[in-house]
Amino acid sequence: MTYYSKEIDELLRTDCSLYANLGLDSTKTEREEVRKRSINIYRTIKTLDKELGDEFLLTMNLKQ
Repeated sequence: MTYYSKEIDELLRTDCSLYANLGLDSTKTEREEVRKRSINIYRTIKTLDKELGDEFLLTMNLKQ
């Protein structure tokens, strides 16, 4: 557990909500926008917990 656990939990809650609101009728543009926002969330997490942020970014095939 890191010092920033609550902040990270809130960021992940936001990320989850973004994906939960996508549906079968979501456009490609909408899906791409959610992915971009998700990447930004993971980069923010990385500033709080480098190892965890790196793991999330790797799951999206990013090495940043």
